[in-house]
Amino acid sequence: MRIDLHTHSNVSDGTQTPAEVIVSAVAAGLDAVALTDHDSTDGWESAAAAARDRGIAFVPGMEISCRTKEGISVHLLSYLHDPAHPGLLEEITKSKDARLTRAEHMVSLLSEDYPLTWDDVIHHVAPGATVGRPHIADALVAAGVVADRTEAFTSILTSHSRYFVQHYAPHPALAVELVRAAGGVPVFAHPVASSRGRIVGEGVYQEMIDAGLLGVEVDHRDNPEEGRTFLRELAATHGLLVTGSSDYHGAGKPNLIGENTTRPEVLARIEELATGSRVVR
Repeated sequence: MRIDLHTHSNVSDGTQTPAEVIVSAVAAGLDAVALTDHDSTDGWESAAAAARDRGIAFVPGMEISCRTKEGISVHLLSYLHDPAHPGLLEEITKSKDARLTRAEHMVSLLSEDYPLTWDDVIHHVAPGATVGRPHIADALVAAGVVADRTEAFTSILTSHSRYFVQHYAPHPALAVELVRAAGGVPVFAHPVASSRGRIVGEGVYQEMIDAGLLGVEVDHRDNPEEGRTFLRELAATHGLLVTGSSDYHGAGKPNLIGENTTRPEVLARIEELATGSRVVR
């Protein structure tokens, strides 16, 4: 079996609809795929319907944006949680509202130096989607300011840029607790992706493990090889699941769906541990 447990649709910052992500998964020869949009489960229903039609297993998921006390960004994948769980829903709603305010502020700053308006950004956001920096990047590409999202993120939208604005995000240990309370399986996404910015120290790992972390995403193109070795040793020490995924965004990133995969026995264990929702087959 070929299983990819980390993809995004235009419900967050991918470029394809949830159904189109499923079509791409089938075309890549996958047997199972998870949709893990940022702070949203709105794509689950259409992805599940498309998966049933095309004979591929669909794993409902979400990627939660978190931040440590030191201001380090952390992403937490949640699999098979209850999307209506009050505590988790309240927290991700707070984050989504903060993302909107933050995006508006960033566009206001950018408009002082570049031909960019809020309407330009909204044009790239699917109805109901979570607004984020990728949508601002798409507007900058359309305006001819940068060539693609990658250039936007390494220059104008970097966290060191004067246009960058922080937004509310829960501490990763709190997010782990909420996912577990919602019956989900929390997995630390691309934990050692230093090319994305600062990465956490072992203290944060321990906080997350103490809160109920169940896995780490090891095989991801942004995790360097030495970091993967550290993660495998950490997983062996603490009995954590090891996953591999593409972090596919359609045309939004060079990542190819299915470029990294998760072993079938790991998905089986995720299903055993989860009580919030089920894999669609």
